[in-house]
Amino acid sequence: MTEFKTHTIETAPAAAKPSLEKANKAYGFVPNLLGTMATAPAILDGYLALADIFGKTDLSETERQIILMTNNRLNGCEYCMAAHTSISQMANVPTDVIEALRNDTPISNPKLEALREFTTVINQTRGWPTRDDVSAFLAAGYTEQSVLEVILGTSLKVMSNYTNHIAETKLDDAFTPNAWVSKSRAAA
Repeated sequence: MTEFKTHTIETAPAAAKPSLEKANKAYGFVPNLLGTMATAPAILDGYLALADIFGKTDLSETERQIILMTNNRLNGCEYCMAAHTSISQMANVPTDVIEALRNDTPISNPKLEALREFTTVINQTRGWPTRDDVSAFLAAGYTEQSVLEVILGTSLKVMSNYTNHIAETKLDDAFTPNAWVSKSRAAA
């Protein structure tokens, strides 16, 4: 398989440098995912723009992380699961929610569990939920806007999860304490 380069600010294509500089300022380092995406500045800019837009939804930080981590687990993305565990911890997402997402167990809060279940349906059906699936999600207290915001978060994860799969992105030291192994890889 092709070995993808993880760029630094210095080695990145000129069009990617401003985004990597911004990430370095925000995080104190350039995450390897972003350094890898820098190979194609358009995906880097698209990913960062979509992440910014997703942060402006009506969903809480906990709800956004449920969508992101559910997709990470379903897509088997070990890099993103570790990264979003760290992000969730920094954002004070309840520990029991984080553990449920990492272990594929129900979330004790019924509304949040409905979000996890609906996100799973969106991912596994490739966007073809049944009317009953949508009705159950709405009955849990979510809205039609929320339905579309689950799709937005799922789209964001396609970009990062697929990049990490193809590039075999190395986990950053900052995320190593939250390393996670996909069940499909663990069984291999």
